[in-house]
Amino acid sequence: MTDPTFEFTRAITRKPAASIIDGLRAEDIGTPDLDRMLAAHAHYVETLKKTGAEVIELPPLEDFPDAVFVEDTALCLPQGAVLMRPGAPSRMGEVAEMSPTLNRVYDDVRRIEGPGHIEGGDILVTGREVLVGRSDRTDAEGVEELRNIISEWGHSLREVFTPEGVLHFKTDCSLLDGETILSTKRLDDSGCFKGYRVLHTAEGEEAAANSIRFNQFVLCPDGFPKTAEMLDKAGYNVVQIDNTECAKLDGGMSCLSLRF
Repeated sequence: MTDPTFEFTRAITRKPAASIIDGLRAEDIGTPDLDRMLAAHAHYVETLKKTGAEVIELPPLEDFPDAVFVEDTALCLPQGAVLMRPGAPSRMGEVAEMSPTLNRVYDDVRRIEGPGHIEGGDILVTGREVLVGRSDRTDAEGVEELRNIISEWGHSLREVFTPEGVLHFKTDCSLLDGETILSTKRLDDSGCFKGYRVLHTAEGEEAAANSIRFNQFVLCPDGFPKTAEMLDKAGYNVVQIDNTECAKLDGGMSCLSLRF
């Protein structure tokens, strides 16, 4: 029996557009280099394909600089997909662009109608529940509307809180298997992962928390050797991906795909 929280047959990605240089960022730490981002994105897609999964590669969207971060547009569950309602006004149009693709691969596609907002980067699906972090991009109304939708599919939702100054809940955590979470110590200290097995990122390597488990691989941002070594010793098959350019836009491994 497969575990749908990390064993997938499909993924959706979108190639970065030249307009990525105008992407949103909490802090300006430099302009992304498109060529380097394209090379890293190709490595990311190649790694997903190596697992045997089908990767649906969507074309760039010049009108939406942040559209490479497809995870924020939807939540994909075995029973159906839910189109999100991003908290950043400039990203609202990305949802309509994703809708036709999800309607081709799912029989049941729902939508967050509002007035609340919610982004996929704040949602962590585990083997027992769906954790949703309140943040600057996800509010109480958005969380409640999602709860009402996924409860019809038999999922329980638990609201938690994203650390202050952190863009998304999954900026600070990721799922390693159905019961194991990779987390920063600051997020774990909030008590939101009580009852789970939690592995902490190394001190100074908090950005490694945004990794993804995709079938046999854990895709981890490059440049965090202590965390990568810890994951390797814990028995995970780690593939390190250059995330230098995405990080300039507060992006990470989970942001770059929808997985189902």
